[in-house]
Parts: sequence; C-alpha cells; structure tokens
Amino acid sequence: MADTKPGLRKPAFTKVDQLRPGTSGHNVTVKIVSTKLVLQKGRADGPQARQMRISECIVGDETGVVVFTARNDQVDLMKEGSTVTLRNAKIDMYKGSMRLAVDKWGRVEVTEPASFKVNEDTNMSLVEYELVNAVE
Repeated sequence: MADTKPGLRKPAFTKVDQLRPGTSGHNVTVKIVSTKLVLQKGRADGPQARQMRISECIVGDETGVVVFTARNDQVDLMKEGSTVTLRNAKIDMYKGSMRLAVDKWGRVEVTEPASFKVNEDTNMSLVEYELVNAVE
C-alpha cells in the first residue's frame, strides 16, 4: 500500500472588512497602526518566570482596521508600522465588539513591509454586535 499524502494547499487570505463575529481560521496580512500594553502581571524573578502580558493593537489593511489582542510573546512582535501575517486567527467578542486574536493553534509572523495604505476610516471593532436568541 502506498502512502499518498494530499498536497498542501495555499492559504486563503481574508480582508479586514470580511471579518465577522464568531468566525475563525482567518489568514490576514495587516499593518500595525498603534499598540498599547493593557495588562502585565506575574513575577519575572520567580522560579518559573511567567509573566502575562496583553497588548491591544490597531491593525488593518486597505479595507479597514480592527483591534488585535496580542498575548505574551506576540506583544514583542507588535511594532508600530511593521507588517505581520496572522495565521489561523479568530474573532473574539469583548463587550459587544470584535477583537482579532491568535491562540496556540495560530501564528504571528513578521513579513516584509506591505505596499497598501491602511484605511483607518472603517474600524470593524467600533461596530457593536448584540447576541439575539431566535425562538421558534
């Protein structure tokens, strides 16, 4: 019996304006507009030097911007003006608005600078969503 592995397929990239609540598996190439450290706790000098850092970054492409929540090692990659590719990103909801996040199953990669200009007029995280239960 011959082992035949299916060939790897090219990732499908999504634009920021196509992101919707509750979706995952997004591959997005974005520029970092701004970044702000919102949480840093833990001890850096203990036997298990575990620090928890969370940073909120405004990232976007030519279609719009969204808030990206960077955690721990991802915070170091988020430099204003640089371009990153987010692989297998998901949409988290926080107080009714969308946040883009990459968990342990995804990747944040710094790439070469992109040629597009970020459209800061369309902020997808400013759109407020409400959970509605449909009763049949």
